Amino acid sequence: MIESLLKRADPVVAAALDRALDGKDISADHAVELFDSTGLEMNLTVLVADELRRRTVGEAVTYVVNRNINFTNVCIKQCGFCAFSRDFREEEGYFLPMEEIVRRAKEASSLGATEVCIQAGLPPKMDGNLYIDICKAVKKELPDIHIHAFSPEEVLYGAVRSETPVDQYIRLLKDAGVGSLPGTAAEILDQNLRDIISPGRISAADWIRIIKQAHRAGIPTTSTIMYGHRETSRHKADHIALLREIQKETHGFTEFVPLSFVHTEAPMFSRQTVPDVRPGADGVEVIKMHAVARIMLNNHIPNIQVSWVKEGARMSQLLLGAGANDFGGTLINESISTAAGSQHGQLMRPQEIRQLIRSAGRIPCERSTTYRIIKEFKEGVEEDSKLDSADTSQFGSYHQLVKLDKFRYTRKATPGPDS
Repeated sequence: MIESLLKRADPVVAAALDRALDGKDISADHAVELFDSTGLEMNLTVLVADELRRRTVGEAVTYVVNRNINFTNVCIKQCGFCAFSRDFREEEGYFLPMEEIVRRAKEASSLGATEVCIQAGLPPKMDGNLYIDICKAVKKELPDIHIHAFSPEEVLYGAVRSETPVDQYIRLLKDAGVGSLPGTAAEILDQNLRDIISPGRISAADWIRIIKQAHRAGIPTTSTIMYGHRETSRHKADHIALLREIQKETHGFTEFVPLSFVHTEAPMFSRQTVPDVRPGADGVEVIKMHAVARIMLNNHIPNIQVSWVKEGARMSQLLLGAGANDFGGTLINESISTAAGSQHGQLMRPQEIRQLIRSAGRIPCERSTTYRIIKEFKEGVEEDSKLDSADTSQFGSYHQLVKLDKFRYTRKATPGPDS
């Protein structure tokens, strides 16, 4: 069917999709055409993405049982897209003490989580050993838990604060128990655009350098993009092409995660601090992003993840037919998108994820962070996990957390010699 439809399509788009179906990489120029496609050409892009997904990873859709631990929202930077961070003088600044971080990790493990994702703001005058100490404390109590922690921005900050070369700091993190890094803080890897939406943020060159250093140290990472703000189709195509080149060199990316811009509370939109910012990606853009990502990355990064906290359950389910094969994690305490105005919740139970996958005609599989299949839930196979029946009120919420006096940020709350 695809072949007959390609004969009716725009020749440039048809040539790109034919090339992809032949197992060859398409160029960034081809990707621009796919991002700009509409009608038949867009539908063909989605069909080809789904076919490539089927050939590469089959009918399984994976997910991981994990918990996000965003231990502070206090940050020295003021990115235009971030509604999560607070200045240290603000009343809603919080900082979780070490015992609370460990308690949350232990609680997640008791409910079946195999991963904790630890990320936070960049608190002023932070002890450069804080990230290392967090990992050691968690691993002491939970030696088998996978610690997925610290974006390249945080790695750079920890290295600067500890006056340690980045490559050495990465090795220290690995020795302390870090199993993988989130490839967040990538946004769009175009410095001119970064200077508009997030001046002072980690540079594109430093992000690339730290990701490659992590891969060389044997630490895998995810890869991401944030879109739906000021970027063009060219920005998106070049960004994905750059990730593809990194993967060819290092083979360290586990997955690609498109993250659409949540605009509601983001300062660059709500306060109009950046001109001409769009209110996030629309549904068509979201579908094309996942489909084009599959087509561009299929030969190199086999896993394309949907972000249910950004897109919601229904759109995430549809994206499983547009090249995606991973549903992400249960999260339990998602805070960053929630702070920006996402309305899709802070937790998705494993049973709900499996139901959405099954309704899409696919096979749900629980995985590890590095995509080892832990359990396949074939038709008729189901089980109630502790997380499925847990009382969600025990986890609290981001909006409650920022109001709690016991975790209120003070200078003394941040371990460090300058506290």
